[in-house]
Amino acid sequence: MTQHEDIFKKIVSHCKEYGFIYASSEIYDGLSAVYDYGPYGVELKNNIKSYWWKAMVQLNENIVGLDSAIFMHPKIWKASGHVDAFNDPLVDNKDSKKRYRADTLIEDAIAKIEAKAEKEIQKAKARFGESFDEDLYRTTNPRVVEYLSKAREINERMNSSLTNSNMEELKQIIIDLEIADPDSGSRNWTEVRQFNLMFNTQLGNISGEEGKLYLRPETAQGIFVNFLNVQKTTRQKIPFGIAQIGKAFRNEIVARQFIFRMREFEQMEMQFFVKPGTELDWYEYWKEKRKKWHLALGTPESKINFHNHENLAHYANAAVDIQYEFPFGFKELEGIHSRTNFDLKSHQELSGKKMQYFDAEDNDSYIPYVVETSIGCDRMFLAVLSEAYCEEFVPDAEGGEAQRIVLKLHPALAPIKCAVLPLLKNKPELVEKAKQIMSELTSTFYCVYDDKDAIGRRYRRQDALGTPYCITIDFESLENNSVTIRDRDTLAQERVNIKDIEGIIQNKVSWKNLL
Repeated sequence: MTQHEDIFKKIVSHCKEYGFIYASSEIYDGLSAVYDYGPYGVELKNNIKSYWWKAMVQLNENIVGLDSAIFMHPKIWKASGHVDAFNDPLVDNKDSKKRYRADTLIEDAIAKIEAKAEKEIQKAKARFGESFDEDLYRTTNPRVVEYLSKAREINERMNSSLTNSNMEELKQIIIDLEIADPDSGSRNWTEVRQFNLMFNTQLGNISGEEGKLYLRPETAQGIFVNFLNVQKTTRQKIPFGIAQIGKAFRNEIVARQFIFRMREFEQMEMQFFVKPGTELDWYEYWKEKRKKWHLALGTPESKINFHNHENLAHYANAAVDIQYEFPFGFKELEGIHSRTNFDLKSHQELSGKKMQYFDAEDNDSYIPYVVETSIGCDRMFLAVLSEAYCEEFVPDAEGGEAQRIVLKLHPALAPIKCAVLPLLKNKPELVEKAKQIMSELTSTFYCVYDDKDAIGRRYRRQDALGTPYCITIDFESLENNSVTIRDRDTLAQERVNIKDIEGIIQNKVSWKNLL
């Protein structure tokens, strides 16, 4: 097991142990790729959503909110292309009976070839030291050039196959690369076929196609069909955006990597309506704007990548992923797409209702183009936890060192803002003072009271929950109305007057520090 895989397993275990995430239906042995957010998980998730909403809606006069229904008319999914084109390439292994996405198997094979090239480069870097020219080595070393050109060629073959829905060619790539089942090692594969990802159900007791409803696979279409309603009632002028946070559902072939890929998940999407011809300028604007949102949390720039799409969706003329370096590698966290006018135009054609905007300044009517920002709330949750999780040694009470696990969450995102801790629980006067402070703080922010175990253990528990500040009430508190505030990250303890606690912590956990 690599160090990164080990860290990922520890994060998953930490989520269960400390009440962030549980496997859904666990007493019935769980339900694959479905999870429940526990007491501290729901707080952190709500804070992530608040950060997104404030940055999108509160700080932008020309962006407004929406909460559309999960169930929508089935024709919406016909117009959007999801009924006919929302597919992943599915392949089964005949021996292990396991099911895989063909493109994921090929992508993993490409990653192994690229890793060989990187290994050669790292060896050369160690050999030549400061004089090493990496760019030159990449383009001149025969072995590296061979690996990288092979990876590029396979990637182009795969993207061409996906664009043209050529399932036979995808199967041929799997054969050519001698890709084996990751679990069993078998190379006995079925044909590759298309697998539609939408869940469906029935409306009332009507059976058959006429009664079919879909669980929405994305939240964007609810925005598009409400475009004119929102524009007219809010009197917005183009350019303007509509933001939405909501559940979406996809019948993933292989749901894996904890909450990274789930069958029921939450999206935070904003559709920005613009004048045709200006969409690529706005596309670049939102790329940079969204990257800054991620970096504001303290994420190092080295862990955030832009990855351009080579295989564009049917509705896009430009698309990029903002990738984060998870413990299992750089993966998509957010998508920025220039969707053209595909969606509004399709809904206009199928519904027979005009989806045009009248531009009073130009005295012209047109179907707006759209730039989309779409981020998975659950993926963002996992990224935030991955960045915050830390194992380190800190000074202990005896003058030595002790290991602690700490979640170094930004204070504005932390589930608990402060913990109120009486030094001893068997001293009624300390307990009474602590509970009085607790009652005064709970109306301002989420805090917890804890009097179990020794004070050092309580500090460790709050560190593991990501609580940025601990307030300790001791005997000096009874004499002069002062307490200590302990900082989670620096471990510094500051003596302050009880009347100043609320203002001090409020200032430290304020959204202003992020926005």
